[in-house]
Amino acid sequence: MKGSDGEDAEPGEPASGERAPADARVCVVATQPDTFRRCREGLYPCPRSYDRTTEPFEYMGFYRTAPVSAVTHYARVTDRVKQQRGGEGPLDAEGWAATVDPFSETDRVVVFELGGLVALDTPVENDRNGVRGAWYCTVGDLRSAGRLSELAASEE
Repeated sequence: MKGSDGEDAEPGEPASGERAPADARVCVVATQPDTFRRCREGLYPCPRSYDRTTEPFEYMGFYRTAPVSAVTHYARVTDRVKQQRGGEGPLDAEGWAATVDPFSETDRVVVFELGGLVALDTPVENDRNGVRGAWYCTVGDLRSAGRLSELAASEE
């Protein structure tokens, strides 16, 4: 796996070798393929009205709706950038159309800028109805849960 700096990285480790602390707070969100592709590029846009835009957390975890139904990766949040449609910011018009418009009519988002994605050694498999909204847990919870029901039990 290639990390954000292009170097090979083992599952569970970013290419830089930095290991996320087990007690670091994570916001787990559902991502469809277009959104997950943007996460790989270091961006996760979110309508500014969503609570997660102001919640304190260091990492984001990504539940992928397709081609798998599991939390497969997490990434460090390096910045949060407020952006208006058509205004300056990290999200271009194509990204806005692919990741914001299908889910919201908003003209204001917070774009989470992300470090390199880290693959979980064992994905957290869906044994429920997927992830709805934002779930909060720790990196340790992500690493130890095998199923969403286990992760939900540890949710803050």
